[in-house]
Amino acid sequence: MYARDDVATTDDWQQLPTGEHVEVAVDGFRMLADGTRFRMLWLLCGNEYDVTTLAEAVGIARPAVSQHLAKLRLTGLVSVRRDGRRALYRARGGHVRRLLAEAVGAADHHLTGRPDHD
Repeated sequence: MYARDDVATTDDWQQLPTGEHVEVAVDGFRMLADGTRFRMLWLLCGNEYDVTTLAEAVGIARPAVSQHLAKLRLTGLVSVRRDGRRALYRARGGHVRRLLAEAVGAADHHLTGRPDHD
């Protein structure tokens, strides 16, 4: 089953996803319901960041960034790679980028009153 309207058919939307899929998806949305995590993930969609640089970019303390990143990693929204002693974080793939872009796009339609896409 596909979540994109341009790929999904009417039949795809008539069958509920498995309980496990719903649970993991809801966990991801729960993580995005926090403004700080949303902003961090937005930045991580465009580039890799270490904790210090990400803390400076979002304006919060390094320990808080580390805690947020741990939660985002546990839900599969962020990946990490090592570069020597540094840990570099990045959003995991196109699904995460599209999810954030769609959320901001929907917010823009709501704020500006522009009609929704069909």
